[in-house]
Amino acid sequence: MSESQKKILEMLGNKKISVDEAYRLLNALKDDTGGSESAPEATTRRPKARYLRVCVAPAQGHEHDADAELVNVRVPLSLIRSGIKFSSLLPPEARDKVSDTLHDKGIDLDMRNLKPEELEEIVEALADLQIDVVSDKEVVKVFIE
Repeated sequence: MSESQKKILEMLGNKKISVDEAYRLLNALKDDTGGSESAPEATTRRPKARYLRVCVAPAQGHEHDADAELVNVRVPLSLIRSGIKFSSLLPPEARDKVSDTLHDKGIDLDMRNLKPEELEEIVEALADLQIDVVSDKEVVKVFIE
């Protein structure tokens, strides 16, 4: 076991990070080094994103509250890709309505003109997505892994 892996597990044991964060760090460490810590940093590259992840956990000090929420959702990006491709089978009126509704909500995405290469650009851009929300009782994280 590498020093970095030990440090991650130590932080998890001391409750400085959550299980999900430890999982992400260990995977990132494995992917970045190709399973070996001796790989040069210049050759490291981001692993291909495969899942959209949404986690809700109790905030520190609220782990034992009766109404504490615990959610862990992992959606394969292939499902999102398929859904967007499936949209090409919608009747033109339905696609127009979806595009108009998205536009009304401030999202400039025209389902009628979405091409497969643009879809991959969207998925690639999602790889940089990370949303962290901390409230009094809960911690919400949305990220790509």
